[in-house]
Amino acid sequence: MKILVMNSGSSSLKFQLFDMTTEGLLLKGCIERIGSETGIITLKRDGRDEVKWTREILHHSEAVRSMLKFLTHTEVGVLQDMNEIKAVGHRIVHGGEWFRSATLINPDVQHKIRQLYDLAPLHNPAHMVGIQAVLEHLPEVPQIAVCDTAFHQSIPQKAYLYPIPYSLYKKYGIRRYGFHGTSHEYVSKRAAQFIGKPIEHLKIITCHLGNGASCSAVEGGQSIDTSMGMTPLEGLMMGTRSGDIDAAIIPYLLSKEDLTMNEINSMLNKHSGLLGISGMSSDVREIQQAALEGEPRAVLALEMYEYRIRKYIGAYCAAMNGIDAVVFTGGVGENSAYLRQKICEQLTYLGLKLDVEKNMERTQGERLISTASSSVSILVIPTNEELLIAQKTFSVLMGDGGIT
Repeated sequence: MKILVMNSGSSSLKFQLFDMTTEGLLLKGCIERIGSETGIITLKRDGRDEVKWTREILHHSEAVRSMLKFLTHTEVGVLQDMNEIKAVGHRIVHGGEWFRSATLINPDVQHKIRQLYDLAPLHNPAHMVGIQAVLEHLPEVPQIAVCDTAFHQSIPQKAYLYPIPYSLYKKYGIRRYGFHGTSHEYVSKRAAQFIGKPIEHLKIITCHLGNGASCSAVEGGQSIDTSMGMTPLEGLMMGTRSGDIDAAIIPYLLSKEDLTMNEINSMLNKHSGLLGISGMSSDVREIQQAALEGEPRAVLALEMYEYRIRKYIGAYCAAMNGIDAVVFTGGVGENSAYLRQKICEQLTYLGLKLDVEKNMERTQGERLISTASSSVSILVIPTNEELLIAQKTFSVLMGDGGIT
């Protein structure tokens, strides 16, 4: 059974095609600059060089049509006919309180996704455009919504509510939703399988560290807390996002600077974090290099970044009354041995003992980087959100999943 996984952005479309008989990836690609005369189409198959084309792609419908054309292309495609696609799984950033599991998309589900536009204005509208484009070109193919927020719907009220008037939660849905849910779910399950213990018996802290970053406390296979909140701005210091700050900073800045609320929002989301402190980049690799060369603000940015991650790990250990494993994933989590070491060397009181040599190895894939005497497993698990979306899409087709 062939399942297509899509992540539709405002001007891009990422996709992967899986054969669920083996859960093997057949092809992946990306269409960028949608809405322009110089759209870029990139395709990659295992064992073959990446191929690129540039062509006019003025809207998402054309992007989906081009994607389907290349999936069945005689030279670069992997399908004989579009009818081989049995379902399309969509990554949906925000599912609110409606979606706790993967869900078959119907008019009611589309309506609910639209109702969440205010909570995810940059993402959910783009996802809906992708859904409509698939409906236009593959009207008979089931489409499944897999929401980033769904995994975190197991978080209890004491953790997801904010200490503001309860009426605001009831009126506007102001609460912690959390994001990166498919990543946290995938790597926590893989970690349990890697160390050979039932996930139902484990307390795992997952650290998804990239340009966007979040930590989650996963107890018994369920998320019980996560660092991102009502929006992806809360929590860890990130590439360009501030993460946690004193809420009073916002009215204070409004009184001191000639700024609008939109400008404040832009500052916190696009000009803060690593970029705001270092003054040079949001890329950890560039900041690490500058820090090695003695640039003071680069050193400070890395220290702040590491410190805040470490604080969340300590907090989640307290939330779960213990810890069995810490998992690093995401572009930074998987590739920065320096940051992993800095984080772990200050957590020895929790029983973490990092194997420095294993940590420094440039090995790819899933790996254990703790010592044999460490009471807590430290792992690097590359995330694979698209595979999890394909698995959940397949599950819905087999009769499991829906709105709860």
